[in-house]
Amino acid sequence: MRDKTQTNSAAPGDRLIRAGAVVFFLGAVATLVTVTPLFLGAKPFPTFMFGLSMLMAVGFLLAGAGVLRSVAAGRRQARGASR
Repeated sequence: MRDKTQTNSAAPGDRLIRAGAVVFFLGAVATLVTVTPLFLGAKPFPTFMFGLSMLMAVGFLLAGAGVLRSVAAGRRQARGASR
């Protein structure tokens, strides 16, 4: 089985997982930037900046969807190989 799998081949959910990680990271940075003025006693950012913090949740959902897609593809492949 190992000889049939290419090391650089992309599984069905890999792009979603990578995109989710990037979006999650951007959301984490936005959260840090948004919360920092609250700790420093400075004027808080506008409300839309708090909305950017929701990118963490969106990234988490994207990565989760990618994992589920990858699992489904693995199940289909295993079901096809057992027949």
